[in-house]
Amino acid sequence: MSTPTPSTSTLILPPRFTDDSIVLWRHAMRSGRRVERLASWRLPESLYQLEGNICVYGEPLFTGHVASSLGLTLLEPKLDWLTTLPETYVQRSIHAMTMGEARAWKERAFFKPADDKSFDAKVYENGTALPESADFPDDLPTLISEPVEWRSEFRCFVRERRVEAISPYCRHGEICKEEDGDYPFLNEEEGAAALEFAETLLSDQTVELSPAVVVDIGEIEGRGWAVIESNPAWASGLYASDPDGALRVIERACVRSTQLTKDDTPGAWRKPRAATD
Repeated sequence: MSTPTPSTSTLILPPRFTDDSIVLWRHAMRSGRRVERLASWRLPESLYQLEGNICVYGEPLFTGHVASSLGLTLLEPKLDWLTTLPETYVQRSIHAMTMGEARAWKERAFFKPADDKSFDAKVYENGTALPESADFPDDLPTLISEPVEWRSEFRCFVRERRVEAISPYCRHGEICKEEDGDYPFLNEEEGAAALEFAETLLSDQTVELSPAVVVDIGEIEGRGWAVIESNPAWASGLYASDPDGALRVIERACVRSTQLTKDDTPGAWRKPRAATD
């Protein structure tokens, strides 16, 4: 593990304890950050008086609630980001559309919600097999991609086009967590290959990228390295990622709305999600 980066920022964590939030909590304390583990979704008055950097980590409804309350903007990737990438970086066909349009898709494909985890991301025989209820309206952003087999999958925490932390998390469709809780690389060659592909992608200035984001990459059977998806850093699991690097990305992904600059684009952000206490 790398030496913690000294910081005076404040990390806000949700009431619900998770392995990742505990790791970030302990590491943030060691590195000199202030940590606020909330007892409920009701924010204490002291948080409204904080100066300096504030970042939040947790599930999207919680982070959205905190961001809305404290005037933060949460940076995240564009919903259709995958479809903007050159074919060499995705190695498969990908389409962005609404749920209503996806229901008319006639071929077997991998369907996933572009915005959150509202329905199971998996291979469906066609669009008519998608779940139907009021929770899945016709305007729900949806991604459809050609089914492929992933040999391995890796998570990259990225800040200003630099990989700050990287971890494997899946091989041949199975989570690669060992009994001690670690997610190790098979060997140095595997780690070097993953990092090389990630750095090639990030160095390509034709690729639009949020200043702080998680990019998942992997190797497709018979095709080679490709981007799997992107996710907001403030809600992404760590796996075995270096927590100091992950924290640097999470901090960059949380910006006071009054301090947004042109450097915070082209990553798209949405209005904070509404939530109740």
